[in-house]
Amino acid sequence: MAILEVRNIRKNFGNVEVLKGIDLTLEKGEVVVIIGSSGSGKTTFLRCLNFLETPQEGTIAVDGKTIFDAQAAGAYSDNQIRKNRLHFGLVFQQFNLFPQYNVLKNITLAAQLHLKDEIKAMKKEKAPHFEISEYKKAQLEKIEQEAIDLLAKVGLSDKIKAYPFQLSGGQQQRVAIARALALKPDILCFDEPTSALDPELTGEVLRVIRGLKSSDRTMIVVTHEMEFAKSVADRVVFMADGVIVEQGPPSQVFDNPMNPKTKAFLSTPTL
Repeated sequence: MAILEVRNIRKNFGNVEVLKGIDLTLEKGEVVVIIGSSGSGKTTFLRCLNFLETPQEGTIAVDGKTIFDAQAAGAYSDNQIRKNRLHFGLVFQQFNLFPQYNVLKNITLAAQLHLKDEIKAMKKEKAPHFEISEYKKAQLEKIEQEAIDLLAKVGLSDKIKAYPFQLSGGQQQRVAIARALALKPDILCFDEPTSALDPELTGEVLRVIRGLKSSDRTMIVVTHEMEFAKSVADRVVFMADGVIVEQGPPSQVFDNPMNPKTKAFLSTPTL
């Protein structure tokens, strides 16, 4: 069974139709790279998946369960939206770290807030106080240790107490990747993760993303780095004018594109 099934996602901003019926399926462990010109709808699609935008039409299912249906969009509570969002982790273009918190706190904050909600639920169910206390202590220790392990994974163990302003752009983006991984999302999404970086810092972030590829890590990567796309993607999706124009293995899309729009995009000198 596919881990992600997206059907007929349509998104308008006023009279402008940005997504015109997106259908996409991902298998567990698959890495899909989305390419296309600015304005093609790539970022809007990721924002819809992460419940940062609400499509006017379409459905989203994760692991066989429908987590969004546009026909019932108004019925989703804030709590349901927060829970559905946990299926996805999103790494933004601009890092979006909290400047007032150090690296460790940036990574652990979301998990700590999620734990706070769990503790509230336990109190409502009148669980014994000592059980709540012991559970909270154990979980906080686990959250912190997992954050430390993630920092090691992205090569930043020595920056655990640093603040964002003390880090390079590449280091900030690696912290953002660790933060996205901290909640163990089913699908990890990257929105142009190197577009805000100087060229000399791009390689360190791409190396981390490449290192995350494994048999059980499902990823969607929006990027303008074509060589990186060729090396990391199991499947390349080309978007233009709010639709998926072409998709297939990197060798097919890059070396033998079938659609004229794909050919024109890949032949532009800026690539």
